[in-house]
Formats: sequence, structure tokens, C-alpha cells
Amino acid sequence: MEILFQAQQKNKRILAVKQPVGVATIITPWNFPSAMITRKVGAALAAGCTVVVKPAEDTPLSALALAELADQAGIPGGVYNVTPCSRQKTPTVGEVLCTDPLVAKISFTGSTATGKVLLKHAADTVKRVSMELGGHAPLIVFDSANLDQAVAGAVASKFRNSGQTCVCSNRLLVQKGIHDAFVQKLAAAMNKELFVGSGFDERTTQGPLINERAVEKVEKQIQDAVARGARVVCGGKRHSLGGTFFQPTLLSDVTTDMMCTQEETFGPVAPVIKFDSEEEAIAIANSVNVGLAGYFFSQDPAQIWRVAEQLEVGMVGVNEGILSSAEAPFGGVKQSGIGREGSKYGIDEYLEIKYICYGGL
Repeated sequence: MEILFQAQQKNKRILAVKQPVGVATIITPWNFPSAMITRKVGAALAAGCTVVVKPAEDTPLSALALAELADQAGIPGGVYNVTPCSRQKTPTVGEVLCTDPLVAKISFTGSTATGKVLLKHAADTVKRVSMELGGHAPLIVFDSANLDQAVAGAVASKFRNSGQTCVCSNRLLVQKGIHDAFVQKLAAAMNKELFVGSGFDERTTQGPLINERAVEKVEKQIQDAVARGARVVCGGKRHSLGGTFFQPTLLSDVTTDMMCTQEETFGPVAPVIKFDSEEEAIAIANSVNVGLAGYFFSQDPAQIWRVAEQLEVGMVGVNEGILSSAEAPFGGVKQSGIGREGSKYGIDEYLEIKYICYGGL
């Protein structure tokens, strides 16, 4: 891409060109093992970069399958490269991929804690970075909301992929006038629409959690909430299928001092917090140090604009529980990351702007 600017001097021409940054390290998570790679690598290849992909140790086969497909599609050798490794070797491999002087760009999706480590690695050689880090999304339901729409949005947002996405709603804030009816309808919808089982069963909407550590984290948050006064409306236990299957869980009487409202769950737990005013809801929603996605339900046009502008997040769903889209810029603010993926803006993460001044004309 070239952009021509008019210079002040008549004998000069000013040109800005965009060029590929160079070799890009792509480090991806396990929860969308193919989509995370294709969203990053697609933009990198389109910009003219080569890539080295380090997939999550839990899901390496998707990355290797994509390498085979890239070969079949005619992508030259050495353009799309995959470096799988064990959990034990991940820190060492990650450090090499982020400190090697031949690497010009790092794109990472994962936890905020790991992102901070990679940023430190990148600092010594001042590499370009894109970080899509942890979230703690609020989902706010105001008294003016369409109740059925809000319940459907909450089910979609909270229990997508069994709650294991960075944009899942993690804190359900419900205004006092609609609170009791919302909790009752949400519990009914969960019992009717969510089916835990094998991915080979067409009825299944909820699969297992990724590993035992994930189950233990969910259990710990539920136990902490109950000990502090929360009520389990439904679920709350490991599923009878065993393994890492867990019951979709709804908690009411939740307060902001509970663990489930202070840290990302990454599991099928919906904690409901009752609030009085719009100002209180905004304060609770913005009280955390991350800001990836946020959702709210309202039929008041003025309130919609106020809340959408005040939420400290990179993406807002208004009367909508699913906001991910290839056409839209994906990313967060605060400690949820740097840069954007997807849309026309995603390719800019893999391009450098060079200014050329052509004189003597």
C-alpha cells in the first residue's frame, strides 16, 4: 500500500509505504486451537510475513493439521512453521521465540500473567507485540431490558464453549427491579437448553473442561462464594459423567468480595450480583484491571449510549451475547491487551510504515 502526500516544496514528493515487519512468532491458546491460529496467521501472511506458530501444549494437533493444509494449498516451505512442545518446555521455548533477534513480531493470546512475561522478553529487542489477554466480562441487565432477550444473551455469552472463552460473561449484574424474575428465567433456560455430554452426541451443548486444574478452579470459586453467603440456584458440582465434566452453575446473592467476581473463571459458572443504579453497575463493571468485552441489555436509547461509552472494555455487546466476528476489530483495553485482530485493522499489526522523501524533481 502506498500513500502520496503533497510536500511543501515543489521539487519534492512524499510517499508512505507499508512493508511487512518480518518473522512473526504466533503463540496461541487451547480453547480455539484452529481459529486462533488462522486469525493471526491469515493477517501475517497477507502482510507478507513468515510465521512460527507455538500452539498450546494441550492442543498441538490442530496446528500441525493446518501445516499440512498449508502445504497442500501451495504455501512455500518455511513460510508457515509449527513448534509444538511439552508443558514443561513451554517457558523455555516461549522465551527463545520471543527473544531471538530474527523475530520481529510477537502475537500472543492467553492469560494476562503470561502476556506480561512475554512483554518482558520482547522488551530487550523492542519487538512489535500484539497481546490478546485475559478478560472478566460484565453482563449488565437493566430494569428496562427485554427479559427474554437478556436471558438468551446471558446463556449464549456465559456458556459458550462451557464458559471457556476470554469474552464469556463472568459477572452478571442485574438491576433490583428485574433481578428475581431474571434469576428464575435464567435457571429455567439453563435446565432446558444446556446439555452436558460427549461432543459426538448431537444434543450436547456443554463439553468437558480442558483439564483437572480447570475443574478445581471452578470448585474453589463456588466453595468460596457459598462460604461468603451465595446461594447455588442450580448445578454447583462435578457432573455424573465424571472426568472433567462440570454442571452448568447459577449462583445468586453474590457480592463483589467473592472470588468469582474478582478473577476470571473460565468455566460454566454464572454469578449474579444485584445492583440498584446505573452508576453502581458501571462502577462494579469497571472496578477490575482488565477490559476485554462487556455486555448489557437495555431498551432505553439514552442509557444505551451512556453505558456503551462508559464501559472500560475494547468490545461491547448491546442487547447481544455473542460479539465475535471476522469483520470486527477484536481486542481489549487496560490489562486485557495491546492491538487488534480481525477486520481491516488486524493486518496493520504486521506492517511497518516507511516514509520516503523523493527530492530534486
